[in-house]
Amino acid sequence: MRIQFSLFAASLLACGVLFTTAYAGPGSGGQNQDVRPNGRGDRIRGTPPKAPAGAVATGNGINYHHGPVLHTVNAYYIWYGDWNGLDPTGPPILTDFVSNEGGSSYFDINTTYGDTTGGVPNAVAFAGQTTVAGNSTSLADNDIANIVATALVQFGGTPDTDGVYFVLTAPGINETSGFLTQYCGWHNHGSFPNGGTTWDIKYSFVGNASGPSLGRCAEQTSNSPNGDPGADAMVSVIAHELEETATDPDLNAWYDSSGEENADKCAWTFGATYTASNGSLAKSTLAGEITWFSRTG
Repeated sequence: MRIQFSLFAASLLACGVLFTTAYAGPGSGGQNQDVRPNGRGDRIRGTPPKAPAGAVATGNGINYHHGPVLHTVNAYYIWYGDWNGLDPTGPPILTDFVSNEGGSSYFDINTTYGDTTGGVPNAVAFAGQTTVAGNSTSLADNDIANIVATALVQFGGTPDTDGVYFVLTAPGINETSGFLTQYCGWHNHGSFPNGGTTWDIKYSFVGNASGPSLGRCAEQTSNSPNGDPGADAMVSVIAHELEETATDPDLNAWYDSSGEENADKCAWTFGATYTASNGSLAKSTLAGEITWFSRTG
């Protein structure tokens, strides 16, 4: 099956000049001159980027702040809400994307970010998925963390500190800290007790924006290459949050003076596109089978 991805964060390739080309070592960026990131830079469509704070950014505008990057990138999906009833085509689109992202020319840009032990690999493994039951249509940040904690138990075994656990909510579910008003998704890390040990777990929230506010998180709202604008928009946000977690997992590695991480630097910037067979916009090829349209870097 040939799947065309819309609204995907590939414009990193077009905006790569904004990023460093190698690990610069301790002292390349001063933490006191920069605003720490909060993992919520995937701003809604039409919102301008943050203004630099403190010292004026120089060079490529993104600095290393001595924290670790991920040297193994494993993605886990946690499904929440009525996916079967409200968006049955969404899960195949999202799983096909993450299963083919590693090794792509898009994800390769993240290999230019590193720490004292090496760089981010051009490799992403889709390591597992589970469904957490619940019928709430309004979730707070703490609820997202609790969903992750439940999923860690359901996955069993040792929690994966190289993993990025994505909470993917079905249409009609709000995240009360700013989904569709301030951001399209976010990433974070936290301490999760499991099996008598506390683990530093990286996790992310990505919601399905289908509905009247879809245009805040999607460039194409009535048509998209897969015929599912809500899920196609989620692909973009997943890509955005995954690359930022890989390069800034603990929110103390790579970011600029305003607290923007690598994907934030090119948000809502597009590279060259073509017209797909259904009239929507598409871009490039992934794993020889998947093509996609770019909306953010």
